[in-house]
Amino acid sequence: MAVYVYSIAAKEHPLRIDEVAGVGDPPSRLRTVTASSLTAVVSDAPDDLRPKRRDLTAHQEVQNRLMADGTVLPLRFGLTAPDDEAVRSALEERAGEYADRLRALEDCAEYHLKVKQDEESLLRQILEESSTARELNDSIRNGSAGPDVSVALGELVAGEVEARHASLAAGVVEALRPFARDHEVSRPTGEDFLSVSFLVAQDHDEGFLTTELSLANQMGEDFEFRLNGPLPPYSFV
Repeated sequence: MAVYVYSIAAKEHPLRIDEVAGVGDPPSRLRTVTASSLTAVVSDAPDDLRPKRRDLTAHQEVQNRLMADGTVLPLRFGLTAPDDEAVRSALEERAGEYADRLRALEDCAEYHLKVKQDEESLLRQILEESSTARELNDSIRNGSAGPDVSVALGELVAGEVEARHASLAAGVVEALRPFARDHEVSRPTGEDFLSVSFLVAQDHDEGFLTTELSLANQMGEDFEFRLNGPLPPYSFV
């Protein structure tokens, strides 16, 4: 039977997993595979494994239980191995790499921040501050513009939006970076112009959270900050 892998921890981790259930229906029983100085928390993998709410929740609960007692490398949902021996071999072959990552993540959690700006407010700002955009927009509104003017205005506005959002994103990251041990910027989706994960140590989380709230207040009601955390540091494993 295939093996589902949840996390990797140092052999000294308490690994209190008796009261936590794994993925599957009925829930699978957790066990450990140990090699060298490392231990992996695993269970039998269900045949019909899918990202259902029940199994996603079970996966997350295992991470939360383990993180409450020490540092772990939380693996993303759905990772399986052929058998326990394959897990043991991976622990042996990559022991140095896993140990280094455990040290890097010690006493840390992940915070994921997304930010977006009200589109109408941004467009008004561009028209107020760019005389070229304003002139193009006025010519379109009074009907004196040719078809190429709309294209020119669209390209100008798109360039302004991209430049302004890049500057804003860099400013937010720079303000929060001193409180993080590491950070990972990902491609934003939808209306967001920033999507970034921060690896924050426990002794810096108060400063990080206070600064994030201060930034949100300073930038005003035209911006929406959405901070999720503390989370298992998936982005840094």
